[in-house]
Amino acid sequence: MTQASGNNILLGISGVTKNYGSFQALKGISLEMKQGEIISVLGPSGCGKSTLLQLVAGLSQPDGGTIRLGGDIVATAKSLVPPEKRGVNMVFQDYALWPHMSVTDNIEYGLKRMKLGKEEIKARVTELLSLLHLEGLEKRLPPQLSGGQQQRVAIARALATRPKLMLLDEPLSNLDMRLRVEMRTEMAYLFRKMGISVFHVTHDPDEAFAMADRLLIMRAGRIDQLDTPEQCFKQPASRWSASLMGAFNTLKGKIIDHTDAHPAIQIGSQTIRGIMPADQSVASSGRSTTDGLLMFRPEELTPISMQENLSDDTPDNQLNVQIVHCSFEGTKWRAVAATDCGQKLYIVHETPLAAGERITLRLPLQSAYMYWEEDER
Repeated sequence: MTQASGNNILLGISGVTKNYGSFQALKGISLEMKQGEIISVLGPSGCGKSTLLQLVAGLSQPDGGTIRLGGDIVATAKSLVPPEKRGVNMVFQDYALWPHMSVTDNIEYGLKRMKLGKEEIKARVTELLSLLHLEGLEKRLPPQLSGGQQQRVAIARALATRPKLMLLDEPLSNLDMRLRVEMRTEMAYLFRKMGISVFHVTHDPDEAFAMADRLLIMRAGRIDQLDTPEQCFKQPASRWSASLMGAFNTLKGKIIDHTDAHPAIQIGSQTIRGIMPADQSVASSGRSTTDGLLMFRPEELTPISMQENLSDDTPDNQLNVQIVHCSFEGTKWRAVAATDCGQKLYIVHETPLAAGERITLRLPLQSAYMYWEEDER
């Protein structure tokens, strides 16, 4: 897990817990975020990410632990600095714009409450209209705008007061696919250009990858992994993180060698070597079973022709399967295949694979992730 370091820590969360009755939504969350950083909190509904965002915003109070902003304590179980005094702004998934106010009036709203001068307000609004590509829409009401335009207005309004920290709560979930791709690219560029610190919650891995300096992957109220997007993708710390990073293929087997730098797992009659998180590479004597899981992405598999059989000294794995079904998905074909022990897996390929065909697949060693099945992770 990587931590921010130095004296430029903007957000500090230490041992934070939150309960709703008997349900424990957050279970001892700790992290540091530096000035100008973008952290994307990734996970499905119910993992605690929105609860964490509400605590940072001041919309809810922790039951334990401490939250600091810019070095100042803003929340404990006994004290709570209100949202308007934290210097943070939030962009919601439903935009939360004033429907009876124009684009300009919505953006100006926070600035007028700050009692800034007319010229300063005008200058900030003009700049944001340009940055968010809203020129020509100044007098329109929110119902007269598209979803993407409304979200741009919401972002401009949040940026206008120049907050210490921008909070994004599933900001693109109400947009169609094309607009989501467009907006996540624009937001990533804009926030970095302006040096804005962003704490961003999403359930979409692609959105998180596009936005984040670091990913915070949550599971059941805990942090499962906190690292750069590239590190999370290449070395998922748990089977939970692996599934979020696209490693949908999961095969059960017996871990037969975990002391080597590249541990081995037996899948039916086949042995596969791969990588295992350091904290899971422990002595088998401490395990009640050798049951393990092999996880990998469908895109990582490559069929090997008979003339191209891998040599004995190659680091790549060979996996023998039989094609069960193949379907066309626009830019690719997706095949369902079965191993010699009957376990199913998926293959993504540029051309169709015939049902009933027996093929050998190449699986790169670094793309084969292994985990102990008994681990809660």
